[in-house]
Amino acid sequence: MASSSDAAHREQAAAPDAAHREQACTATALRELLGLLADDAPAEQFARPAAAARAAGASGAELTAIDEATQTALRVRRTLNQHQRREAELTALFDTAGDLAALRDLDAVLRAIVHRAKLLLRTDVAYLSLNDPAAGDTYMRVTDGSISAAFQNLRLGMGEGLGGLVAQTARPYATGDYEVDPRFQHTTPIDSAVLEEGLHAILGVPLRQGTHVIGVLYAADRTARAFTPDEGALLSSLADHAAIAIDSARRMEETRAALVDLNAASQTIRAHSEAMLRAEDAHDRLTDLVLRGGDFTEVATAIGALLRGGTLIHDADGTELARVDAAPLTPPAKAVAASRASGRAVPLDGTWVCAVLAGPELLGSIALTDRADLGEADRRLFERAGVVTALLLLLRRSAAEAEDRVRGELLGDLLSLSGTPGRLTARARRLDVDLALPHAVFVAHSEAASRQLLLSCAARAARARHGLSGLHHDHVVLVTPADDTGARARALATELTQAAGAPVTVGAAGPATGPEALSQAHAEALRCLSALRALGHTGQGADLPDLGFLGVLLGDDTNDTNLDSYVRRTLGPVLDYDTKRGTELVHTLRAYFACGMSQSKAKESLHVHVNTVVQRLDRIGHLLGADWQSPERSLEIQLALRLHAYTWDAGTASP
Repeated sequence: MASSSDAAHREQAAAPDAAHREQACTATALRELLGLLADDAPAEQFARPAAAARAAGASGAELTAIDEATQTALRVRRTLNQHQRREAELTALFDTAGDLAALRDLDAVLRAIVHRAKLLLRTDVAYLSLNDPAAGDTYMRVTDGSISAAFQNLRLGMGEGLGGLVAQTARPYATGDYEVDPRFQHTTPIDSAVLEEGLHAILGVPLRQGTHVIGVLYAADRTARAFTPDEGALLSSLADHAAIAIDSARRMEETRAALVDLNAASQTIRAHSEAMLRAEDAHDRLTDLVLRGGDFTEVATAIGALLRGGTLIHDADGTELARVDAAPLTPPAKAVAASRASGRAVPLDGTWVCAVLAGPELLGSIALTDRADLGEADRRLFERAGVVTALLLLLRRSAAEAEDRVRGELLGDLLSLSGTPGRLTARARRLDVDLALPHAVFVAHSEAASRQLLLSCAARAARARHGLSGLHHDHVVLVTPADDTGARARALATELTQAAGAPVTVGAAGPATGPEALSQAHAEALRCLSALRALGHTGQGADLPDLGFLGVLLGDDTNDTNLDSYVRRTLGPVLDYDTKRGTELVHTLRAYFACGMSQSKAKESLHVHVNTVVQRLDRIGHLLGADWQSPERSLEIQLALRLHAYTWDAGTASP
């Protein structure tokens, strides 16, 4: 009995001790688990407390409790690790944002993005492609860790491969092993480049600016593995920062380029403004010089001083008006024409030529020598000098035209004898014309040149000869000092023909002294012009003595009636026949004699059949008599034809 009671008593006493030991073992295991958590020990070390309890003979309940605590500790460890990783990633993202914000060069920004992606995701390779809207694809821009040249220069069409699909859909894509992944459109260039680089696992996320995709950011490994959602989120966050940085870098580059352009534009505007001020100042100085009465030499000197070169000024005819510090130079016609067409000064063999214009009218030209390096600003200044020269030429022309009007009025009064000889002589003396000296009268006519042009050419010729010119009874008339009237008429016809660009016929008379004699000489010059035209001497000059026997006949105005009688007596039947029947027998006679009395040549001149010529000549023979072709009769008929041409032209046509 006693022994049973003692055993029971000992069991009751041992039970609390066992419970105490179990609690102590559990507490020891919990403290060790907490220590492991505090030390951030590896996960495999968390199995140690349970193993120690098992070795110490812990009960099943104790082991269960310790296992549950171990699992809880491992969950806590994972949570802590996740928070630590997230904190590290956030810190890295903040650092990345700071680094990217500090960068200004786009290439540096892109390299920093790719390098940071490789570090954050701890991959073998990272790279970035940018979209090319013009080509419609995406191209590799920056790589980090790549060893393949083909991969570094790869271009992906929209929708091709993993990157092309990301660029097209604006959605992230990942593959554990690209080579065997059927979700992507495989192409030979892409697959070859990926194989050469040795890539398997690839993660790609879009670079967005708003809703617009500008490229793709990648992380890739050379071993097959799965990318976690956290890694995808991390790369996407980096891509968002990268897109902002890229946009900022681009805007910064655009701003810098704009500032450079603005600075260049500012310098250009400043230079242009300075050139304009200089040109305006030069224009004002030249204009003031002209308005103060400066001549062509003064203007040429001022132009040469402004532009540091020799200067020549010519009128429209190429006559030199001024030359300063330059050798004589004939205005180059092609350069003047080119300047006139373009409205700009043009270079030619080291000389600049500028046409002087008044609207479309060419007034002359200026030339600048020894300045082959003429810049744009000086070129415009030279062109402004041309405008000022045009002003001077117009002022001189206006003055000349006013003087020509006064001289023309005097010429009209002189030839009409409107006023006393003494008063006319005094008026002429005020114009520096001495009527006491012998003067010749010239009457000019042109079929092709306008009367105004001919009058202008005659005015220049008269001024050069210290004479008078003007329009009198619809004829262009000149009165100039002259001794050899015929020679002066021929020279004047040549000069006016060249100036007018068309044949000019000049009839002359004189020399005569005093108003009355000049009025009579004018009538004789008119008869001479009519004779020249009747004789077919277009573009020639002469006085009546130059015309020989016909001139002697025409020189006496009392012979007009006798000449008409001679023409009627010789050609009357033929003239009457033409008048009544509208035939051309007189015209046929002229052509027949002009062709040396050859019927075949006459028919070519008349543009008729030879039989027509024969019939007309037979009719003429019937009217004039059978001997009309004898030497004596043919001479009379030819003279009558000449006189008839003169008297008909004088009576029906104005020279």
